[in-house]
Amino acid sequence: MILLLLLALAAALGWWLGRPKPVAVLTDAVGRGTVEATVANTRAGTVEACQRTKLSTIAGGRIEVLAVKEGDKVKKGQLLMRLWNDDQQAEQAFARAQLETSRKRVAESCTLADLAQREFKRQEQLFQQGFISEGGLDNLRSQADARVAACATARSDVAQAQARINVVGTASQRTVLVAPFDGTVAKIVGEVGEYSTPSPPGVAMPPAIDLIDESCLYVAAPMDEVDAPKIAVGQPVRITLDALPGKSFAGKVRRIAPYVTAVEKQARTVEVEVNFDDPQSAGRLLVGYSADVEVILDVRQDVLRVPSSALLQGGRVLLLQDGRLVEQPVKTGLANWEHTEILQGLQGGERIVTSLDRAGVKAGAAAVEEPAAP
Repeated sequence: MILLLLLALAAALGWWLGRPKPVAVLTDAVGRGTVEATVANTRAGTVEACQRTKLSTIAGGRIEVLAVKEGDKVKKGQLLMRLWNDDQQAEQAFARAQLETSRKRVAESCTLADLAQREFKRQEQLFQQGFISEGGLDNLRSQADARVAACATARSDVAQAQARINVVGTASQRTVLVAPFDGTVAKIVGEVGEYSTPSPPGVAMPPAIDLIDESCLYVAAPMDEVDAPKIAVGQPVRITLDALPGKSFAGKVRRIAPYVTAVEKQARTVEVEVNFDDPQSAGRLLVGYSADVEVILDVRQDVLRVPSSALLQGGRVLLLQDGRLVEQPVKTGLANWEHTEILQGLQGGERIVTSLDRAGVKAGAAAVEEPAAP
């Protein structure tokens, strides 16, 4: 009997020592709150300027005047850069001289034409009185008509000289850069005395001046082509910037690209542009900042919700009841990465297991609640 008792105690001790230990799990109470359905960009977006132009002269040449520096604020029409164009200036001066000469010829020719017409009228009166022959009158008429034609030709020469000045002036604009809008000079390529070369077709050359308008900024972000049909112009968005961690800014979708971008070794995406609702709230933003865009598709207020990470496949959760993990099927509604709406299967206050990634966490396992970290 003593031996049997010892064996029973040994067996009981072995069972006690070998029994499965309860799994420590983290839990969270089912509560109420807001659930949003959102889609986010697949790669980092970029802060862009509504107006940005990379300027180069139409013709190449040596830089003679560089009227701005990087970072300067400029006004529309302000001179930015001019190449050497003394030959064109000389040609324009020659054209102006020709114009002045043509105007003087007009004065001379038209004065003689007026004199010839008056003389013809006097001789015509004498012809009617029989003092001169008809042939003499015809000769005077021809002279008057020739003088009038010479006056008209001189006027045409003035118009031609003016057109020549316009041609030379237009050609000189090929060597000049002016600001097309109010903005900030972001970058200048070249110095005074260096040769500036425009970009020929098919050859990428750096622009001479990069001009941006910082008064109007937006964010361009690539969205997965699968999410593109869900997005519409005017939908609210949430914008976050790597340069301003912990902050988010409200905005709206302003444009959706009408085509899909296919980049090698990357998912096909659709570019979406969004505006800031209050650009001043973000302070001074720099063009080129990386940004993330979260488009809000739908919102449910004050609904029963659980952390999305607590859901098992097939719409199930684990409850901790009397030291055991119990599987509970649920019906879900709106969901995002953080929370999922619960339509049926749970009640407010019930505690569900959130540490599903731990070993041994499954239905039927013994478990104890681990105190939350302070």
